[in-house]
Amino acid sequence: MKKPRILSGMRPTGKLHLGHLVGALDNWVRLQDDYDCFYCIVDWHALTTHYDSTQGIREAIIDNAMDWLAVGLDPSRSTIFIQSRVMEHAELHLLLSMITPLPWLERVPSYKEQMFEIKGHDLNTYGFLGYPLLQSADILIYKANAVPVGGDQVAHIELTREIARRFNHFYGEVFPEPQTMLTEVPKLPGTDGRKMSKSYNNTIALSEKPAVMKEIVRNMVTDPARIRRQDPGNPDICPVGDYHDVFSDKNKVAQVDQGCRTAGIGCVECKMWLFESLQQRLGPIYERRQEWESHPGDVKDILEAGSKKAKAVAGDTMVEVRNAMKI
Repeated sequence: MKKPRILSGMRPTGKLHLGHLVGALDNWVRLQDDYDCFYCIVDWHALTTHYDSTQGIREAIIDNAMDWLAVGLDPSRSTIFIQSRVMEHAELHLLLSMITPLPWLERVPSYKEQMFEIKGHDLNTYGFLGYPLLQSADILIYKANAVPVGGDQVAHIELTREIARRFNHFYGEVFPEPQTMLTEVPKLPGTDGRKMSKSYNNTIALSEKPAVMKEIVRNMVTDPARIRRQDPGNPDICPVGDYHDVFSDKNKVAQVDQGCRTAGIGCVECKMWLFESLQQRLGPIYERRQEWESHPGDVKDILEAGSKKAKAVAGDTMVEVRNAMKI
């Protein structure tokens, strides 16, 4: 029986961190058993906000791919590829732009949010306004049945469904309407308690050396009301407590909860418990990552083979699209 197909991707804008792991990659690994998975490094999407600082994108593509492979993405079970190696994405994006009403793009919630949040880049560009449409082209060109996303991306999938319906109305049935595969994302703030963001320098990279990670954990912000060692704390408002909830086992979480609220443990001890939990989870990933770092040519070969496979699928879709549009 043919597996349903899914498509998802990440922008190569820097080091991947724990937020990427628990927010997407863990789920991607699980999905490989039941779905025909297409996972794309979307380098064109990186240009929608970083068009004026493209240095490092090529290196980030390889670096991110190493992380993907280290966490468990398997090129024998998933198609792992680079967006820009499949030029058909750009062709479909162009053709879909002919039928997409401008207000559909202007109403996408993340468009207004990022216009406000992202500083230092002029985002009044056609490329930034149109990035949700490029995302739709990424999805539709593989006729994905579903897209695993967090809650902030639901509007993008609904836009893709609307565009698929509009295309099919004009030219005949070509595209399936992809379903939203909502991914439950655990609460994981930055190490300083703010929203996790590379721009805040409050992340823990997947490729971080253990000694460096230990120092980052040691310097994490804790419950601001707990000033002295003997003061009881509240793990519910402490970033270290949030990390324990995600990475520590139930017994350790219970110890943290009881010890913090009664001042039975200090913040330094709690942080070292967290570091041990992180090492149990991330140690094997770090070791596999080291192996891939010593064989970068193998990583490039995997991306090349995946891009070739993706291009064949995308090419077949574009034949259908051109025939349907009679061009």
